[in-house]
Amino acid sequence: MTQVSMTVNGKPASGEVEGRTLLVSFLRDQLGMTGTHVGCDTSQCGACVVHVDGKPVKSCTMLALEADGAEVATIEGQAAPDGTLSAVQQAFQDHHGLQCGFCTPGMVMSATALLKENPKPTEEEIRGYLEGNICRCTGYHNIVKAIMAASGQDVTAIAAE
Repeated sequence: MTQVSMTVNGKPASGEVEGRTLLVSFLRDQLGMTGTHVGCDTSQCGACVVHVDGKPVKSCTMLALEADGAEVATIEGQAAPDGTLSAVQQAFQDHHGLQCGFCTPGMVMSATALLKENPKPTEEEIRGYLEGNICRCTGYHNIVKAIMAASGQDVTAIAAE
């Protein structure tokens, strides 16, 4: 067992892990951050996306030891301390960008990273950026609308699928 320490959602977090412990497992099992989902165990679905040092990472592909000393942001840290949703979370709610909700944490984390990188993405850029995130319910239309709305853009021009 090896000690690992990181900052998660602005707070210090540490624990002992085996060398093979994935970051997603450390977050869920040791820290109780169950908003980060395990969807496929093969790095294809994106339900486990978190930010490590400001970059989106599929936490099922990263060892907890690799995040030692890092700043990690999870879905639990996206809302304000008073519970006010982030712009992306609010847009997902307002534009029905979720159904079952399983992919939503990863979608929100990916969308947040996209908007940090590209504050006014086109519909095509959003769809391209989300290629690593799978939603089995919505067909992506409302997810794209939500991300465009979160960026302050008009969503009425988005063609229905």
